[in-house]
Amino acid sequence: MFDDIIYIMSHVIPEALVAKLKTLPNSPGVYFHKNKAGEIIYVGKAAVLKNRVRQYFHKDLKDPKTEALKDEIFDTDWIVVDTEMDALFLESEMIKRYMPKWNILLRDDKTVSYVRIDMKSEVPTVTMTRQPLGDDARYIGPFYAKNTIATALRILRRVFPYYDRPYNGKKTLNTDLELTPGIEIGKTTPAEYKKSLRKLIRYLEGDREKLIREIENEMKIAANNQDFEKAAELRNQYFGLKGLKKKIVFSDKEFLDISSDQALLELQKVLNLEKPPRRIEGYDISHNQGQDVVASMVVFTNGASDRSEYRKFKMRSQRNDDFKNMRETLERRLRHKEWTYPDVILIDGGRPQLEALKDLLGPTNIPYLGIAKEFDHLIIPTRFMNPEIMSASGDYAELPIPPTSHLIKLLQRIRDESHRFAITYHRQLARKRIVT
Repeated sequence: MFDDIIYIMSHVIPEALVAKLKTLPNSPGVYFHKNKAGEIIYVGKAAVLKNRVRQYFHKDLKDPKTEALKDEIFDTDWIVVDTEMDALFLESEMIKRYMPKWNILLRDDKTVSYVRIDMKSEVPTVTMTRQPLGDDARYIGPFYAKNTIATALRILRRVFPYYDRPYNGKKTLNTDLELTPGIEIGKTTPAEYKKSLRKLIRYLEGDREKLIREIENEMKIAANNQDFEKAAELRNQYFGLKGLKKKIVFSDKEFLDISSDQALLELQKVLNLEKPPRRIEGYDISHNQGQDVVASMVVFTNGASDRSEYRKFKMRSQRNDDFKNMRETLERRLRHKEWTYPDVILIDGGRPQLEALKDLLGPTNIPYLGIAKEFDHLIIPTRFMNPEIMSASGDYAELPIPPTSHLIKLLQRIRDESHRFAITYHRQLARKRIVT
């Protein structure tokens, strides 16, 4: 019986939590332990939420660190997903976003892993490492369970074959098992292999739904062009990914009810919104002294990155003027009426950057704010400020945000992601220009 395996006395576990734990589903997902203040103190993943989460409240816990964590747990929420692999990717995203203290205290550095793909090599390899090196390889992660990400890579290798050792041109058992792309037997070329790896990277980084649609479209085009060998390869990728059922599903009770998200509630209060913001867009500019100037638009839906909605812009005028570059970016974005409009816009910068966009964003009535480089305060037009939080004169107000708050962690994550996405595109253009 459930009552036999957990402490049910109210002075140990709140009665509301005891009742809540009885509703845990037999599904994979990600769970969030919270303290009395509503702060997320631990994020974990589970193949079966009911079994994993209840283990924290077992009478016979031996690990003193887990016992100490349990003593702080006041509430627990969870997100149901389709598969264990989804839970793995979502756990990584949520830990990067919330940076819970107990994930740090309980962490064994030997279990933290990154996927490393050296795309600049003529024939890249896919490996795992504990720490990113200062090289030009692509690192994806961190993931917080070495064995789980290793298993995920083995599964995905059936869909996107890769080399896990430096290429020497010799046929191996993995060649016969179709776990390598087969360059060594003339099955494909290094260029085609890199195309396949770019799909693997997109999958690992969460752009799964859009990737599957694109592969399906490529498959149909290849078939229409009677390129049946290519169509067969794409068919294997398409049905391989569809078979994995990797799309994350948020139930009405949990993630779609974003009123339970503390960071979004804080932002709702700061901006005096009628409801928590569902779609937040973050923008950044990247260039090298006015050359290869690009901009990024990242989208966070319900507080989590939504990579299928990301957009990138190449500036029509190459200039070393971030004010004009950002203005051009927002002008072009607002012309796309078919894109869902954001509930909030986050700009990398302070008062000067916001002032340069005032006449453009003002008529849209979309709340917008800037985040300072030091991440210690927000710049917000006073007309969007909640007067109960701060009364300010002038057009803009500076709002200090504690570094431990959920809100600043979310905005940091959005800013960092917009910065990463912009730099990646800038480097792609720079490499292409140098090569050509």
